[in-house]
Amino acid sequence: MPKIANYFSGSPGATPGRCRSTTVAPMSQSNGRQPGRDPERHRGAVTLRRGAIPTSTADQRLLDSRGRGDWKTKDAWRALRILSEFVEGFDTLADLPPAVSVFGSARSHPDSPECRLAEELGAALARAGYAVITGGGPGVMEAANRGASDAGGLSVGLGIELPFEQGLNDWVDLAIDFRYFFARKTMFVKYAQAFVVLPGGFGTMDELFEALTLVQTGKVTRFPVVLMGSAYWRGLLDWLRDSMAAEGKIGPVDLDLICLTDDVDAAVQHIVEAEAALSAEQDAVREEAVARTAADQQAAADSAGNRAQGGGPAGPTGSGAGRRG
Repeated sequence: MPKIANYFSGSPGATPGRCRSTTVAPMSQSNGRQPGRDPERHRGAVTLRRGAIPTSTADQRLLDSRGRGDWKTKDAWRALRILSEFVEGFDTLADLPPAVSVFGSARSHPDSPECRLAEELGAALARAGYAVITGGGPGVMEAANRGASDAGGLSVGLGIELPFEQGLNDWVDLAIDFRYFFARKTMFVKYAQAFVVLPGGFGTMDELFEALTLVQTGKVTRFPVVLMGSAYWRGLLDWLRDSMAAEGKIGPVDLDLICLTDDVDAAVQHIVEAEAALSAEQDAVREEAVARTAADQQAAADSAGNRAQGGGPAGPTGSGAGRRG
């Protein structure tokens, strides 16, 4: 298999085995905590610790509201808080250099293969001139931030308020804490030239499929989505091809939106080439617009010259018969 390619050009994978259990284990609330460190919660400029931390989050209070009293009063005021998160994100990230958003599990051990891969990736992206954006948490996110920071790049963390606070890792240079997932997710896409997705859980899947949907629907263009860790992703990619595409729920062209590799250099090169292609397209559009504007200006100047000479604009026969007396 080439170092980076459309996975779906290969042969189908092995027949999946039987499900071993239908029981979903509860999420560990202690995961991602550092021993001996007090948990803390950020609400914009406010930091809460220990007993001051509420048991719910802003997202939960918004989505769990049931009565009309909430909808008519509290939700209207929440709109201002939501707006403030977008303003804060736009203002803080507006001067960011070209960047790549990297996703992966907060539960991965620092010595895991995906964390080692993420650290190598973060360093390679930094050397290529990209800032690295992550969720700012532990695991794969921390490894990518560390790689970027160690290589002299800009390491960005977009944190989120959770019932079990993870906190920002120590390798983040520029951080924003969000209350609302949808505001945070906008920043991941708006200020990135690509997504690189390493092994992760539901949150990682959420970001992956949102990116694929945005590209599929034309909301973003030439936005590479790279999966790293072929052994981890093989089952999902087989399912996309053999079930979703086979039943016509997505088209064959949609499968081409995903690239798979285990090679860091190949992933970075794929991103660089996609950015160069997009820049070339944008330059061509600008040149066409400039040429069209110049032609319109020349036509207007010619028309003004004709009027100044008393000939008026040329009619269908090339005469001045259409000019008013």
